[in-house]
Amino acid sequence: MAFCLGMKVKDGLVGVADTRITTGSECITARKVTIHQHRQHSMFLMTSGLRSVRDKAITYFQEVIEESDEKFDKLYKAVNAFGEQVRRALHEDKDSLEESGFNFNLHALVGGQLENDREHKLYLLYPQGNWVEVSQGSPYYIIGNSGYGKPLLDRVLRYESQMQFALKTGFLAFDATRTSSNDVEYPLDIVIYYRDSFNIIEHRFQKDDLQNVSLWWQERIAHSVRELPDDWVEFLFSKLQQQIPEKISV
Repeated sequence: MAFCLGMKVKDGLVGVADTRITTGSECITARKVTIHQHRQHSMFLMTSGLRSVRDKAITYFQEVIEESDEKFDKLYKAVNAFGEQVRRALHEDKDSLEESGFNFNLHALVGGQLENDREHKLYLLYPQGNWVEVSQGSPYYIIGNSGYGKPLLDRVLRYESQMQFALKTGFLAFDATRTSSNDVEYPLDIVIYYRDSFNIIEHRFQKDDLQNVSLWWQERIAHSVRELPDDWVEFLFSKLQQQIPEKISV
């Protein structure tokens, strides 16, 4: 499993990806983010799924980029090209994987901006090679382990949010997933793209770099729960006290 999050807000794109790879009983650290940066071609790609399938599709795609990069003047064309390589890997490996008890389950997030894109773009690509584009109404996608971080993102992230706010929210979504799942872990790779800049910034954080933020958030959650309005709680326990007054103190 993985945690890869792509967010599109009005000023740009933010990507967050863990680096844990689980193979049987072993865990290794490996990048799940690939960046292509060439003049007015700025693109990042994050993947979730079988590592062997991912590496094959990425290798094929990098070869396509090297041979015909100038043909891609809009990001969707590059996404189509990557989809073709995913289908190529599917055709080559699907039967042998299924015979071994594995599913072809590669998902990808592709974000960036090419020279003729009017704005920054973010796409979710499925194992079949088809894709959907992130919209303003739902400004993010998670691939991999999505259940723990999604509630926070749904509550607070908006297309109008500042990039700094999106990054904070994305980290908290990762932190919630890491806390509750043993297959998502540091180091944490972050990519940032500001609209029309054609320049992607990338940075890797270790656990010690952000441990104070995680502890601050944990303490704030506990404090907020204690401060939660509790008239309804007192009402319920007052009823309970009527039944067993010797055990319940309200």
